[in-house]
Amino acid sequence: MDNFFGFLPDTQYITAMRPVLRRSALYSDTSENFVSPAEPAAYSTVRIRFRAALNNIDAVYLVCKGESHYMLKEDSDELFDYYYCDQQLEDEPFTYYFEVSSGFLRCFYDGRGCVKEPDPAFEFRIVPGFHTPAWAKGAVMYQIFTDRFCNGDPSNDPLTDEYAYLGDHSKKIENWEQNVAPMDVGEFYGGDLQGVLDKLDYLQDLGVEVLYMNPLFVSPSSHKYDIQDYDHIDPHFTKIVKDEGELLKSGDMDNTHATRYICRVTDMENLDASNAFFAHFVEEVHKRGMKIILDGVFNHCGSFNKWLDRECIYENAPGFEKGAHVEEDSPYHDFFRFHNPYEWPYNTTYDGWWGHDTLPKLNYEGSRELFEYVMRIGEKWVSPPYNVDGWRLDVAADLGHSPEYNHYFWKEFRRRVKAANPDAIILAEHYGDVKPWLNGDEWDSIMNYDGFMEPVTWFLTGMEKHSDDFRQDMLGNDGAFFGAMYHADSQMLYPSREVSMNELSNHDHSRFLTRTNHVVGRVANLGPEAAGRGIDKNVMRMAVLIQMTWVGAPTIYYGDEVGLCGFTDPDNRRTYPWGKEDQEMLAFHKAMISLHKTCKELKRGSITKVESKRDLLVYCRFIREAQSIIIVNRADHPMSETINVWECGVNRESAMVRMMLTTPDGYTEEHLTYTVSMGKMKIEIPPRSAMVLRCVRGDFDADRDEEELEEGIWL
Repeated sequence: MDNFFGFLPDTQYITAMRPVLRRSALYSDTSENFVSPAEPAAYSTVRIRFRAALNNIDAVYLVCKGESHYMLKEDSDELFDYYYCDQQLEDEPFTYYFEVSSGFLRCFYDGRGCVKEPDPAFEFRIVPGFHTPAWAKGAVMYQIFTDRFCNGDPSNDPLTDEYAYLGDHSKKIENWEQNVAPMDVGEFYGGDLQGVLDKLDYLQDLGVEVLYMNPLFVSPSSHKYDIQDYDHIDPHFTKIVKDEGELLKSGDMDNTHATRYICRVTDMENLDASNAFFAHFVEEVHKRGMKIILDGVFNHCGSFNKWLDRECIYENAPGFEKGAHVEEDSPYHDFFRFHNPYEWPYNTTYDGWWGHDTLPKLNYEGSRELFEYVMRIGEKWVSPPYNVDGWRLDVAADLGHSPEYNHYFWKEFRRRVKAANPDAIILAEHYGDVKPWLNGDEWDSIMNYDGFMEPVTWFLTGMEKHSDDFRQDMLGNDGAFFGAMYHADSQMLYPSREVSMNELSNHDHSRFLTRTNHVVGRVANLGPEAAGRGIDKNVMRMAVLIQMTWVGAPTIYYGDEVGLCGFTDPDNRRTYPWGKEDQEMLAFHKAMISLHKTCKELKRGSITKVESKRDLLVYCRFIREAQSIIIVNRADHPMSETINVWECGVNRESAMVRMMLTTPDGYTEEHLTYTVSMGKMKIEIPPRSAMVLRCVRGDFDADRDEEELEEGIWL
């Protein structure tokens, strides 16, 4: 009769009982918090960890290549059990996921979190021997478009009528505040490296740790993505010690007559002095504990380039060989693909990148000499006496004439550069599927368009990143935001995520502050004033708050920190507004940068989604000692939420301190304490706001902890 109703016997029933599986408490990633060592060597042993709610699961297995490895309990605290499994690595990628059992329940855990079935595309991935520079992990980077940043030495300014390019003469802009022309390639405001040196105090006070410089090599354009001489820094950015020759006369488009320009950029006295100044520049940057990254444009060069010499400015210059355009027997003949062998002398039938004859496509497959030359360039600038700290690679996936050669080139480039400077970083510009290049043997990481700039822009503004489209369905779309983030993260190894350049704006896209006005168009049809009309500075602050709390290296495009506006290029390349800065925006950037740098979890912590719904994002950055909760409410109305913060590692009976709040009325760093009871925090979230809250220990004493926070004492 005891089992009359078909129930299990008491002992069997009790044995089978289990608390409800706390799926949201399950966690692992490939950061240093769950993989030790975080960047293991080939043939070494690695310890992989997994976290579950305290006494909530029966077992967890690490699954690799179809084999399940039982994980042992390593540690417990008042919230979680921590499991581990040691694995012997080979010299090949190691991929895995987890299988969790709790009572009769079974689930899997991969890069998407807790799932019904694992997916190979989202398996955790470790590449033995791959590491990224420690100095770049979470580093605050600052991108400088040199001609528009600061003019520190007017004597080196490009001159009006100095040479001809793209059907017009070069032009010196006398008014620093003049709007950028729709076609600004040959217009120069005079910014230079002395100007950057003059502003190092400013950059250091802002909190910048790394300078990323748009191209600095000799070039006829203001953007300098059409490189003329990879061996020398442009004297217009440094020092001109010999300044002889004539300017072009009105209507003269023949650059063989541009003898002033020829002297400035081909005379070895100028070129040697320029490189020496650059070495001094890097030394001064390094003295302040900052790093510097150069822009490498190796897919194509410029039509002025000494290897091609379409403008014939090197044809009679002492010390230079004849260019491939000038004569068929040029030593650089095979550096380019020519389509008509009967055009010499002065053959113009070479390949141009996307058909642009001012951007000759480099023909690596046809010339081992070109390959070796560019490899030496890669090594040269990261070695003494220049000692730069790495490369940002322009249109890197386009290099070569086939994917196979592209991968071969970048593997060799990595090998050579890392041999010359093991602590150098290699970052690439890239859109779309990046996984083929991020397997530990080519690039370190990327400019994170797909996994940061685009999702943040869509969620907060509904705008496409060039201001070419507005989509109401993307505005406040939390699913699209986290979906894009998860997909991008799945393509990157964790060491790559930690150093990815997370930008809101740059030289190829509209300024983020301009995107906040929801105006679709470009400067050519709307005019420059439209870029600054109807902007929302609070939305900009919300974006910066996300930027400084997301995994990666927050990268500020010069002027964003002081409210600079602009449509997509060239309008996004306006001059820095010295003396007319938005001081509130600047102060906010300083405060958020300080928070990012002083809270370890914001630089090196794991990240997890806590909750989301339309217009609301809640995520957490955490280490075992400290947790930060980030809340973003894009809606025009307040939200009342009860957040399970214990799942992020916040003690069940404790408190959290609000460190930063931005609203349409401004921002505040005033600390406000929220009670955590039974692992939950109730909070009223103001409309159109974003905030950072930080965990406080269970033995919280308001007066003592407030003093510690003000003194910058952080875990």
